[in-house]
Amino acid sequence: MPKEQCHKLCIAPMMQYTDMHDRYLLRLISKKVFLYTEMIATGSLVHGKCFEQLEFNNEEHPVGVQLGGSNINDLIECSKKCEEYGYDEINLNCGCPSDRVQKGRFGACLMLEPEHVANCLAEMQNAVEIPVTIKCRLGVDHHESYEFIHNFISIVKKSGIKTFIIHARNGILKGLSPRQNRNIPPLKYDYVYKIKRDFPELDIVINGGIKNLEESQIHLKHVDGVMIGRSVYDNPFMLKDIEKIVFNEEPLVKSKKEILNKYLDYVEIKVSEGHNLPKMLKHLFGLSKGDRNAKNFRLKIIEAMKNNEVTSVRNDLEDLLVY
Repeated sequence: MPKEQCHKLCIAPMMQYTDMHDRYLLRLISKKVFLYTEMIATGSLVHGKCFEQLEFNNEEHPVGVQLGGSNINDLIECSKKCEEYGYDEINLNCGCPSDRVQKGRFGACLMLEPEHVANCLAEMQNAVEIPVTIKCRLGVDHHESYEFIHNFISIVKKSGIKTFIIHARNGILKGLSPRQNRNIPPLKYDYVYKIKRDFPELDIVINGGIKNLEESQIHLKHVDGVMIGRSVYDNPFMLKDIEKIVFNEEPLVKSKKEILNKYLDYVEIKVSEGHNLPKMLKHLFGLSKGDRNAKNFRLKIIEAMKNNEVTSVRNDLEDLLVY
């Protein structure tokens, strides 16, 4: 059996956000948080596209890759590729409700096909040595009862997987955008707690609407792990106390200035390797969250992005951070 990862606190896969550069930034702040890639469509990988999305830094471990797909042969092929790249885990997306994803027959719509999901996961797990996990919703459309998610997990767990990451909302497949699906369907944390009670042998990770480490601690009294998304991207420094609060270890960093300088050192190296500077700098917007000079800090980042050059404003950026 593959060694299971620690999912006590994870960062959600987020399209156009959690690329290799954002993950590097987060790893500067926390050495224990589990990171995930953006969702990568299996069809794109099979046809030789999106390989740049598989690239990651060795410093990112532990890091998992999230795949979106439903064709078993494609999932097997892509799982093998991801293992060869060195990822620590493969996660199957059964939670995204977007129209584009539905047209490809993956994401949240797969919750209506639990037997097929179980077959996919079983074949993926048989093809690789690293753990395979799933991220799903509580249900889709009018399937809102606890019995729906209970039945889904009862069937899918027969694949042998142990870790279920559950967004504590329904996914509405028609009528709501992905953004609206993150806010409008009501949160039902109690359903996820009950899943853990009903399936104590499984590793249950809760996701959806979790804003900070304090809320995470409350959830950890009921489940095995917590996944946080946009609140971390908007304020990455909130992770500064994660080692102490969640993992009972000494903090990795003490100041925003320290993070900024280490990240900009990394950025300069990556620029010399041909990486896009603005795409790397955009991840710094949230570092000044809550500071009195936050607006000026963001404006200085925008200036560097427009000029495609950061060295000349590096000292200014450091001075604009409070500490």
